[in-house]
Amino acid sequence: SSFSNLQIMERIAYICDMQLSVIILNYNVRYFLEQCVRSVQAAIQDLDAEIIVVDNASFDDSCAMMKSKFPEILLIENTTNVGFPKGNNIGVKQAKGEYICILNPDTVVAEDAFTKLFDFVQGKSNLGMVGCQLIDGSGQFLPESKRGIPTPWVAFTKITGLYKLFPSW
Repeated sequence: SSFSNLQIMERIAYICDMQLSVIILNYNVRYFLEQCVRSVQAAIQDLDAEIIVVDNASFDDSCAMMKSKFPEILLIENTTNVGFPKGNNIGVKQAKGEYICILNPDTVVAEDAFTKLFDFVQGKSNLGMVGCQLIDGSGQFLPESKRGIPTPWVAFTKITGLYKLFPSW
C-alpha cells in the first residue's frame, strides 16, 4: 500500500525517542568543539534532544576534554579517521531523534536556532532537508549558506564559468 508523506512522518515520530539529535564530527579541533557543544546545549535546553560527538581519532585531547567536561554526552571514539561521510553516518546510526542535525565543530549555534527551525517545519509534510543562514563572528552574512538547487543548468554554469558573468541567473 502507499503512504502519504504525512503518514510516514507520523510513523517516524512514533518510532523516534526524541525530537532532535545533533551530530558533531570532530577531528583535532578541541577548543572549537568545546564552544560548539556549549552553544548546542544552550540551544536545546527547552527541547527533547541529544548531542552525539563522533571523534575521528583526534590526537589533541578532544576526547579527554569531552569526558571531563561533558560526561553526559555520547562520545563515539573512532580508532582511525574514517572521513566526513562515514564519521557522520556512525553518529546518525546512534541517533534517536526524529530530526537529525549534522553540525561542524567550528559552529556556534544561536540559542533560538533550533526552536526557530522547529517552528518553521511544523505542519510541513514535504520537507526532506532544511538549512539555515550562516553568519560569521562579526555578524556578516556568509554567502555559502545560500546555494541554489543543484540542477543540470546550475552545473553547466559552474563548469563553464558563466555564473561569474551572470551571477543573478
